[in-house]
Amino acid sequence: MRVGIVPNIYKDNILDVVGTLIQELKSFEIDYIISSSLKYYQKRFTKLIYNSTFMENVELCKNSDVVISIGGDGTMLNTAFEAREHNTPLLGLNFGKLGFLAEFDMNSISSVIKDLKHGNYEVEERITLDAYCNGNKDEKLFAINDIVIDKGGWPKMIQLAIDVDDKYVSTFSADGIIIATPTGSTGYSLSTGGPIVSPKADVMTLNPISPHTLTMRPLVLSSKNKILIEVNSQHTSVQINCDGQRVHYFKPPVKIEIEKSKHPVRLVHTNMTNYFEILRKKLYWGIDVRSNSNSDKF
Repeated sequence: MRVGIVPNIYKDNILDVVGTLIQELKSFEIDYIISSSLKYYQKRFTKLIYNSTFMENVELCKNSDVVISIGGDGTMLNTAFEAREHNTPLLGLNFGKLGFLAEFDMNSISSVIKDLKHGNYEVEERITLDAYCNGNKDEKLFAINDIVIDKGGWPKMIQLAIDVDDKYVSTFSADGIIIATPTGSTGYSLSTGGPIVSPKADVMTLNPISPHTLTMRPLVLSSKNKILIEVNSQHTSVQINCDGQRVHYFKPPVKIEIEKSKHPVRLVHTNMTNYFEILRKKLYWGIDVRSNSNSDKF
């Protein structure tokens, strides 16, 4: 087995974390590659790190059996984007704040590496999204969490018209709309009133952002559906961002086609955690702060 290591180089003490991880991998005789982004700290390398193999992230993902992303959910999403065409399983080591996708922490490194060595893990596939603007199939947008269409720097609302499988759904004014995968349902979509969706569900959600009508509610669609959204704005551009990381600007009117991608994201899980436990512990879902009745399960 060969493990790729992709760290967030802007995290404090990241060299210490990478060093600890390398020591664990070596103790189980597991080969590894490190992202060349870490060479930013080359003058501070220990001998252990200095003697390692380095690769650019895309090549690292291509040449690894499992990629360990060290950071928060943002680092995990960025790593998943770079691994999208190589089908490489990802494991998130949380060194950030929430760590909903990066579900393991520093205290569990030894157990995680031991499980990897002995194959005591499963790989879960989660759907992702492709999008095309104005019929341009050569410029594909890709998202693991969500595709967000919004008004950008324009102070007024924009108009959105939605079709699903060539059937008209609705036209409304809003600040924008979030098209989310089940993975993204606990992100921006949740904060704007969208539902929590099990990652095993093969669906997409459409969640309007501050719609100018009380009747425009979130909509759950099959991932087999093809969505067409036409956006009109009085502003010079409409903003489309993918996973809150890759931002694109298009001159209105804009037609955006969205569908399930052929490249799922593959996440490594062990028996140390499960989805609902993460919901309870990290989002406090279902926890009544007035009662201690859930304390034994929290």
